[in-house]
Amino acid sequence: MTKRVTTRGTRRTSLDGTRADILVCGASFAGLAVARELAGSGADVLVVDRYAVGERATSACAAPTPWLHAMGVTDSIRQELPDMTFTTAHGTARFRLPWSWSSFDYRQLCELLFAQSDARFETAKVHGRCPGGVRTDRGDLHAPVVVDALGWRRVLGASGYQPPAAPLSRGLEVHPHSGGPDDALDIWIERDLVRRGYGWRVPAAGEQRVGVGSYAPRDHVRRPTVALAERLDVDAVRYQGNWFPHRLRPATEAGVFFVGDSAGHCFPLSGEGIRTALYFGVACGRELRAVHAGEQPLERALANYHEFSAGHRRAFRRALGLQRLLPVIPPRLLTLGLRAFGRQRIVDRAFGWYLRQADPAFARPRADAS
Repeated sequence: MTKRVTTRGTRRTSLDGTRADILVCGASFAGLAVARELAGSGADVLVVDRYAVGERATSACAAPTPWLHAMGVTDSIRQELPDMTFTTAHGTARFRLPWSWSSFDYRQLCELLFAQSDARFETAKVHGRCPGGVRTDRGDLHAPVVVDALGWRRVLGASGYQPPAAPLSRGLEVHPHSGGPDDALDIWIERDLVRRGYGWRVPAAGEQRVGVGSYAPRDHVRRPTVALAERLDVDAVRYQGNWFPHRLRPATEAGVFFVGDSAGHCFPLSGEGIRTALYFGVACGRELRAVHAGEQPLERALANYHEFSAGHRRAFRRALGLQRLLPVIPPRLLTLGLRAFGRQRIVDRAFGWYLRQADPAFARPRADAS
């Protein structure tokens, strides 16, 4: 059960009429990346979220290690994972990646990102748009520039997603206090476990993150998550889950910038959304920085950011095609394919392509980052 540390009681005063130059709605990976990129710009940036910074994680919290270095958040790393294993009903293949994954502490990473910004923060639940800003449970907030980094619900859009009819995947995981068996990120692709999807185990230095994701939003994932935990002989405790998109959406709408899951910036097939949230958050922040500096009008920034996001459509479509193909490949053929794929030259090329779709070289470490 998440312990709330957000503003309450007599401290929860009205924010009605509060103004800022840039209003960032959402204080997770995408929103904090936007705020971080605006540091030192002179803009009055206000970040709002229903929860305090770092309070509520909804993912396995693992990302490519080069991205954590690029964003100056390496102090949050719990365990580096240079290998991946893929297990089917007929065997296991283990790959040494050309780069490593790292599991990290969600609260610490968010706090490190926020510390690199000079933004203000307030806890408030955003309900939707209002003239010149957004409506929250603490009043109307006003800003000429608004960013929606609130997740798959796309709260500030004309229409949100409603599961299970929307193009969303669903995931659930447990967090037993137990040392992982080695330094690999483990993936299970077994239809007896989950019909269309995969299971995972992410070691995190004294904790394991064990879960199941389903590409079919109508398929429940609690039972297979418990089954995987039992197979691994760990306790199914400290549940955490969420929906995540597997289709790009327009990155701008009615003058609002959408970043992260609100724009569908979650890579299909793998369901990886942390790296892409940081990547598109940095891109959005750079456009807004140029607006505040008077280097371009807001309309140009909206067009540039929309084009930047849409420019990744081909890679996202390719990954979505693989997501649709994977569940229909005969299991024995899939096992043979994974073993053939295990040649280091092929692994390096495939995972190199994967990382380049949101390249860590795109991010600039800040001089004052830890």
